[in-house]
Amino acid sequence: MKKATGLLMVSLMFSVPALAQHNGDSGQHDRGGQAAGGGHIPSHGPPAARGRQHPADQHGGYSDKPGHPNVPHVHSNGQWVGHDSGRDDLHYHLDHPWEHGRFTGGFGRSHVFRLQGGSRERFGFSGFFFSVAPYDYGFCDGWLWDSDQIVIYLDPDHVGWYLAYNVRLGTYVHVMYLGT
Repeated sequence: MKKATGLLMVSLMFSVPALAQHNGDSGQHDRGGQAAGGGHIPSHGPPAARGRQHPADQHGGYSDKPGHPNVPHVHSNGQWVGHDSGRDDLHYHLDHPWEHGRFTGGFGRSHVFRLQGGSRERFGFSGFFFSVAPYDYGFCDGWLWDSDQIVIYLDPDHVGWYLAYNVRLGTYVHVMYLGT
């Protein structure tokens, strides 16, 4: 009987922490079940904006649902919230697109990179370096520059820019490739 009780106690010691880690709710789901963050990685980047949009004069409200961040983010259904200003958005105009070459490290969900230090002005991973678009500086305030996982996507509207998606937060910013 003592052996059975001891075995039960050992089993509980290992199972309780595992259950606590998977409580079923990351706290970032709304009533519609569309997650914002929490480890979701979009299968593809955003579609190109339809038609020619007018450049945004200032940051809009991005908190489209209760509990969602007020920065550009991606829902678990693949909807990219906040990427709709179109190709004429002057905030992302570059006189010399691809000035430092093009990123060749891989795109999309099968290429997850861990940030290895830096700041929004210059950060790196795996020998590649980027900088965040100045207009997007406020969107990456919560990023952990030495440990967050990010995924790079092509930006279909803004020539010379990529989108860096933060897996932990479910948010993204425009980034420029600075080279290796």
